[in-house]
Amino acid sequence: MTDEPETWHHGLMALWWAQSEAEPDELAYYRGAIERFGQPALDLGAGTGRILLPLLATGLDVEGVDVSSDMLEQARQAGISRGLSPVLHAQAFHALDLPRRFRTIYSVDSFGIGASRAQDLEALRRTFRHLEPGGALVFSHDQPWAGVDELDWARWLPGRRTDLPRDWPAEPEKRMTAGGDALELLVRSVWFDPLQQCRTIEMKARLLREGSVIREDRRSIRLNHYFAQELLQMLEAAGFSDVAVEGRYNGAPATPDDETLVFVARHEAPA
Repeated sequence: MTDEPETWHHGLMALWWAQSEAEPDELAYYRGAIERFGQPALDLGAGTGRILLPLLATGLDVEGVDVSSDMLEQARQAGISRGLSPVLHAQAFHALDLPRRFRTIYSVDSFGIGASRAQDLEALRRTFRHLEPGGALVFSHDQPWAGVDELDWARWLPGRRTDLPRDWPAEPEKRMTAGGDALELLVRSVWFDPLQQCRTIEMKARLLREGSVIREDRRSIRLNHYFAQELLQMLEAAGFSDVAVEGRYNGAPATPDDETLVFVARHEAPA
């Protein structure tokens, strides 16, 4: 693997994400985290600004980082349309190197995307170094079985991966851009290794104007699967302490049935 993350968040996929808005529970949770742990804050995996821009609009001091310059350009343009000037940095998580230190660093469904496992651990170490003492890293993470059907989950078993790559879905997901163009997206699993706990997913996207295709993209993304106990060990190795594991944006201790977890890891202040 090269140092460049294997991700599909470029081109039409960046435009696809630019049509998404923050869910109320996400926005309330991360705003509460910043109010609890303090400013300035850093959105690690800011993407098109789905979370960052609404927080910035409330007057919070938040900057953003993403590996995709296409995603950040969507965030910048969306910020301009709202009268905002977001501070954005194009960097991979494992190469994070900013002049500022933060009280709160948060990341929304972005850990384990595109990088090697060694790079993921380095990303946590660099995140730790970018926190002020007493600050916190807060991030959501899907369990390996979250959002998959029984056929996908069965691929952890021997002899159950012979159908990969899967066929493309019969019908695409669809979204409309603000300018009236249509976006279509197809996604399929192409590779999975349960020993490495890693999968590759492929997408095909099309942009249509008045029914005619004006652009097509085809890209892949690598996803590392982590169970909760692995992440706890990685956070400890990166220097974090006092780590809480919560259910999805409810502030309550996680249960075995929670598909999405939220980790709250502290950079312990000196005694």
